[in-house]
Amino acid sequence: MADRPTLSQVQIIQSLAEALSWFEKEISWGVSPGELNHLTGRIGELYAAMITRGQMALDINQRGYDVVSASNERISVKTITTSNHVSFNQNTFHHVDRVMVLRVNVDDEKGVSVEELLDTTSQEAHQLMRLQGGKLTYPITRGIREERPVEDLEVMARAAYSDVEIVQYESGAIRIRRNAKVLPVVVKEVLRPIATEIGVDLFNSKGGLKNTQQLGADVIRAINVRQL
Repeated sequence: MADRPTLSQVQIIQSLAEALSWFEKEISWGVSPGELNHLTGRIGELYAAMITRGQMALDINQRGYDVVSASNERISVKTITTSNHVSFNQNTFHHVDRVMVLRVNVDDEKGVSVEELLDTTSQEAHQLMRLQGGKLTYPITRGIREERPVEDLEVMARAAYSDVEIVQYESGAIRIRRNAKVLPVVVKEVLRPIATEIGVDLFNSKGGLKNTQQLGADVIRAINVRQL
C-alpha cells in the first residue's frame, strides 16, 4: 500500500500553486508541454482534490482512481495539454464513481490555467467513450466558444506612453490603443520594450516570464507612478 500523506486544503492549494508555477517556469525555459506529463498529472490531481475538498487516493495504479472527494466519490482524473483523447483502464473502471478530464492551457496573455473539459459520473462518462485496444477512450474536441468582446467590459486602469494608451479591462485583459482604437498587435511585444525603458522587470517572483496581463498591469502602474 502506498504511503501518501493526508493534506489539508491549505496544503493542497499551496501545492497546486507550486506545481503550476514550476510548470510555467519549465515552459518559459522552452520545454514542450508534452514533455511535462508527470507534472501535468500532478496538477490535475491537486486541482481535483481542491475543488472536491478531497484527498489523493492510495494505490492509484491498482484501483484506477486518483482522488477521493469529501463526499467519498472515487474520482479518475485525466489531465492533458494538447492530446485529442484520454484513455481509462477497462478492468478497473468499475471502481470509479466520477470522471474528470482537465486541460492545462498555456496562454501568452493569461499564463498557465486549468480548464475543466469533463466532470460527470462514471456511468455518464462511459456512454461517451469507445472501446479501443482494450481501453476506454474519451475523444476530446477543441470547441469554439463565443466570447464577449473585451471592449464591452469596464476599464480598470490605463496609462499613456508615447503615442499609445495601455488599457486594462476588468477581466485582466490588456489592450493597446491609439486614438481610442484597439491596435491589432501582439500586446506583449509592445509591452516588453516599454517595460525595459521604464525599469519594469519582465520576470515574476518565481523566475518565470510574466504573462501579458501581469506585465501590462505592472507597466500601467509604473507609468502612472512616474507621472505623479
